[in-house]
Amino acid sequence: MKTIICQEPGKLEIVQSTVPRLSAGHSIIQIEKVGICGTDIHAFDGTQPYFEYPRILGHELAGRILETTPDSNLEKGDLVTVMPYLNCGKCIACRKGKTNCCAQMQVIGVHIDGGMRRYISVPNHLIIKENQLNIQQLALIEPLAIGAHGVARAHFVAGDFVLVIGAGPIGLGTMEMAKVRGATVIAMDINPNRLQFCKEALNIPYTILATAEDSMDSLRTITNGEMPIAVFDCTGNLNAINRAFEYVAHGGEYILIGLQKGDIIFNHPAFHKRELTLMSSRNATIQDFEHVIKNVKEKAVNPEKYITHQFEADHIREAFKTCTSTSSAVIKVLVDFSS
Repeated sequence: MKTIICQEPGKLEIVQSTVPRLSAGHSIIQIEKVGICGTDIHAFDGTQPYFEYPRILGHELAGRILETTPDSNLEKGDLVTVMPYLNCGKCIACRKGKTNCCAQMQVIGVHIDGGMRRYISVPNHLIIKENQLNIQQLALIEPLAIGAHGVARAHFVAGDFVLVIGAGPIGLGTMEMAKVRGATVIAMDINPNRLQFCKEALNIPYTILATAEDSMDSLRTITNGEMPIAVFDCTGNLNAINRAFEYVAHGGEYILIGLQKGDIIFNHPAFHKRELTLMSSRNATIQDFEHVIKNVKEKAVNPEKYITHQFEADHIREAFKTCTSTSSAVIKVLVDFSS
């Protein structure tokens, strides 16, 4: 079967590998679409934490059941997506229901081999059957769930101003899920094309170019001088993360969805006087996936709007080049394994 391996930073190879055999408690999924996300790009360029090479990338998966075991609720041909987080079920986080940050976490496509191949074996409990959605929608459930989990961490109420920094797919999903909850969303990015997308495709009422000299003044004006009660970083950029401590309102919350390798630095007195809350947001739970699927079915969220480019698996190098280009107006890239 066709398989894409990231052998080392900057090096992708297309190889033929063996089709996995059906094992107890697992199903074989025939992969149709795989989304390329920031984690894949960071792995490709060598900046992804907790990563080892070589690795089969890909955790934003959509496909069909090829084979399954009698004890599953799945049937051959079912359309599925995957919750790609393998948790131990025994650690303190798992016992508290926080399976998304298991102490022994293994994420498909990050810590273990992923879905950039024609067939993959996945534990049945991580497979989400959804025959009412199409393949393209299913490929984007996982990144939307990442945004949904970040939003669930915050305590804003309807009408509150929230700021989402980074208008990539994770940021866009965060904006949409915040809107579903009633927030007044402000989008910030360094790319004016992405900010225009926020306005036109997602109806985000306020956008700020992060590199503008008056960006802080714009934020104060929009929020009537009070600043956003919740700020979400979806960039994974250290400079952006450090700077955004200035953007949070008194009594507000700062949620880090993006991830980078360096140390965070902030002014303690400025942080302390506002009694800020700093939180991380890792992965997602089954409840986040269910919440996203419900909103996609109800057409409150349309993930297909994000898809700007699609490539066949044989053109994977071009796909990654497009993802990292500043001139391609890319939002979301899908890789097609169906041919």
